Amino acid sequence: MEIILKKDVENLGLEFDTVSVKPGYARNFLIPQGYAVLATPKNKAVLAETLEARKEEEAKLVAAANAKVEQLKKVSVTIAAKVGSGDKLFGSINNANLAEELAKAGVEIDRKYIKIPGNTIKRTGKFSALIRLHRDVEYTYEFDIVSDAPAEAPKKEEAKSEEN
Repeated sequence: MEIILKKDVENLGLEFDTVSVKPGYARNFLIPQGYAVLATPKNKAVLAETLEARKEEEAKLVAAANAKVEQLKKVSVTIAAKVGSGDKLFGSINNANLAEELAKAGVEIDRKYIKIPGNTIKRTGKFSALIRLHRDVEYTYEFDIVSDAPAEAPKKEEAKSEEN
């Protein structure tokens, strides 16, 4: 079922996007909550008129989004997390953690605009997230997840010889 979003919906799309969803999700949640309308030919025409009227504002939003992308290109984020055996994390890293780290680095991005493949990360390594700041502006951001414990050399116990 094709719908037009009236508000930003996390993990689905941004305002004025035309997306395809399952009929039950649209009928039972999105439309009654006021998040979407059916994408009928009449509603599509209204959407086209609305987007035409908002062209100047959209241009400003695109420029602001591109400025954020330029900031992101200059910032490198490394997330330190508790790690168990075999580089597995205790817990997981998600879009909220990445948004928090980006804020510490000086780039404010709402977590709903960040999409991590699989939604969570449970291992250390290099990862990427799709940051969608506007319907026309997307950026794939690369970041690292490392252990927060300092690297330690394996301890060797000294064998004490007992004398009889």
